[in-house]
Parts: sequence; structure tokens; C-alpha cells
Amino acid sequence: MVKQKTIKTEISLTGVGLHTGKEVTMTFKPAPVNNGFTFVRVDLEGHPVIEADANYVVNTQRGTNLEKLGVKIQTPEHVLAALVGCDLDNVIIELNASELPIMDGSSKYFVEALEKAGVDDQNAERKVYVVKEVISFTDEASGSEILVMPSDHYTVTTMVDFGTKILGTQNATLKNISDFKTEIASSRTFSFLHELESLLDNGLIKGGDLNNAIVYVDKEISASTMENLKVAFGKETITVKPNGILDNLTLHYPNEAARHKLLDVIGDLALIGTKIQGKIIANKPGHFVNTQFAKKMAKMIKIEQRNYVPVYDLNQEPLMDIHKIMAMLPHRPPFLLIDRIIEMSDSHVVGMKNVTMNENFFVGHFPDAPVMPGVLIVEAMAQTGGILVLSTVPDPENYLTYFMKIDNVKFKHKVLPGDTLIFKCDLITPIRRGICHMQANAYANGKLVAEAELMAQIAKKQQ
Repeated sequence: MVKQKTIKTEISLTGVGLHTGKEVTMTFKPAPVNNGFTFVRVDLEGHPVIEADANYVVNTQRGTNLEKLGVKIQTPEHVLAALVGCDLDNVIIELNASELPIMDGSSKYFVEALEKAGVDDQNAERKVYVVKEVISFTDEASGSEILVMPSDHYTVTTMVDFGTKILGTQNATLKNISDFKTEIASSRTFSFLHELESLLDNGLIKGGDLNNAIVYVDKEISASTMENLKVAFGKETITVKPNGILDNLTLHYPNEAARHKLLDVIGDLALIGTKIQGKIIANKPGHFVNTQFAKKMAKMIKIEQRNYVPVYDLNQEPLMDIHKIMAMLPHRPPFLLIDRIIEMSDSHVVGMKNVTMNENFFVGHFPDAPVMPGVLIVEAMAQTGGILVLSTVPDPENYLTYFMKIDNVKFKHKVLPGDTLIFKCDLITPIRRGICHMQANAYANGKLVAEAELMAQIAKKQQ
């Protein structure tokens, strides 16, 4: 089991937003399991939270922009790429402005900060979507395409063609996410001179200077443009290097532009919300096609997860039979509602019940159309979870389990005599002081029949 990861301690960086020019302080903080990456606007009342979710993308002009209930997060892609590149799952990012700091236009400083904060393994299994077939998205207007195909690990390849002599065609590949720091993180954002002129005319890139954006000169610079650039960048002189970029910058790689496009792909695809096992190939990627692909992937994964039914070999010897269950649980027939425990770890447990016509509850529910009561399905899930929490104490026979809370209960299909019920309970948070908070699912006939979020506590029996 690959465990989820967060950072050990909080760490802050201060910089300016590329487009707004506003100073911003950003703080990375440890987050609980299954939190994912979330942004918190500490400068706004109530400290609203915006999840790194592709469905919140509202604009991709000169960067990816998120908005939830009127609260905005601008240009998060370089930070998200750093989080993915550092192999993290759960991090809170606090901001006192809408736009994240541009730093040097890459992910370098974010990676360094995250490494300084340290990595902490968490008590929950990492969720990974394994790609089984080719999935693609094409933007007909631009000819940009991005696809993912099956692979034994996560790789990314970008192919870019800028249609200019100064830059031309470039490719970049990241074979393993562990190489992100050395191969991709320091690749800086870039712009063409013709784009720069338009951005300056529209009051954008206020936080830009020659140290956080590579400027490729794809046209002759007029005297007026040169003066505008001097003012914008606060320089007395600006010249063009022989390799066609404005001075005061040296390329880290000949294909730095393609590597930065790859960085953007990784950051934008973090908005899927689930790690991917597959080979990403992006042809002429950009924030629009990246985020549209992320939305498509997120929707597909959500549908598959909703319909996913785990498969267990019921012919194998169980981890616990009915005798071992009765030695641990205080319940007895007719209220003992699980027959076997199939598997168990520190963070999950799987139980089973054969539903037969001679169950006591079928006498009255309902005589002519027997259906297992939904509340008893929830109780059976709770008893399965009770095995998990009682296994944390040396003398489980001396404890009782009590419900504290039941949330988000849904019943999707009827459970009838002859059905075999499988109960899977996963911890939402680690067990503390005998309190167990878990997500419980019940399956039968290859379908999810019920689900609930349960909280229970064990208490010692009164002597």
C-alpha cells in the first residue's frame, strides 16, 4: 500500500503576482488525509476554501484561473506542479491575495520550500487512477491535443510547435515524477514579444521583470516598444541576445520552453484531483486544452468510482469466521449482522453477510415482498467497522461500540433474500481515543447498494 503524503511543518514564501503585481504571502500547511490540494484566502472574511478542482476553472487567459462562489485563485499551476513533483497528496495553501507569487517563473522555489518543510506519511492509502484505455481531448480551434494511454507509471511528454524561426519545434519528456526537481522544476515561463506588447497595453504582467519570464523576440523591436519595455522592466538598457531572447537571462536548457509547457501540464492536471498512472502525451499544450482534459478525466474518474465494485474471493478462508467475530463483537443473533471478515488493515476492513429468507426481519419487512431494511444495512456496516476499531485494543471483549454520527446515507438498490452483501469500511481519519470515523460502502450483485459516513466510539463495559 502506497500511503498518502503531506508536509511535516508549515512554510511561507513571499513574492508578487505576475499579472496583478500585488505582493502575496503564501503558506504551505500540512493537511489531513483525503484533503487533496486546497487554497485558503486568509485575506477574506471567513477564510473561504477553494479546492484544486478542474470544475472551478473559469478562465485560461495567460494562466489557469479558479473561482468558487465569487472567490478567485489566479495562476496556481506552478505551485500545483511543485506539489505533484514532490509526490504529495494533501496540502493546504494559504494566500493573502488572489494571485500566487510568480517567483522566477518556474516551480523551483516552491519545490525547495516543500522539501524544507519535509514529507510526512499518512495513515491512508493513496488513490491512483490506473488508465486502461486511451483517453484524449482535442481543441479543434488551435489543433492542440492531449491524451493519456496505459503505462506502468506516470510519464509526461510535450511536443510544441510555435511556428516561429526563433523557437520552432521542441519536445520534452519526464520519465519519472521523481526527476521533476532536477529536470523540470527550474524551467521558467516565457512569452513572445508580440504577446508582451499586447499584455503591456492591457495593463497585465505588472509583476513581470526580466528574471521571471523568458521573452523571445519574434519580430523587430521598434524604438517605441523598446522604450515601453525599459519602463515596464525598470531597466536603463535592454538588448536582444544572439539566441533571440531579451538580455539578463540565460536559458537553463535549449528546450526550456517545452519543459515549462510540461510543467504547466503537470500543474493543470493536478486539478483532476486524483493521481494518474498512465502516459500523458500533449501536442501543442496550453492551459485551455490542459484544463478541458482535466475536466474530462475528473468526470470519467468520478463515474467509474461511483460504479466501482471491489472483487473478493469468497471461497478463500476468511480472516475471521463467525466464532472469532462473536469473540470480539458484543452482538448476538438476531442482531449479529456479519458472517465473516475477509480482510483488514490499519485503515480498512471488509466484511460479508449472506442474506437468507429465514432472517427475523423478513417476517414483517415485508411478508409478501421481503426487503432488507436500510437501517440494518447501516448497522451491518457499523458492525464491520466495529471490528476495525475493536482490533486496536488488547481486550475487545470488554468494550461496547456506540454510534456518534451518521452522515450522507444513500440507498441505491434493494437487498433481497439470497443476496451476498460485502461491506467495505475505510478510515477517513486515524482512530483516536477509540473514535472511528469511516466511509462505509455495501455491495451486492456487482452494485453499490448503500453508502454512509459513520462515526462511532468504543467504551469500556461498566463493571
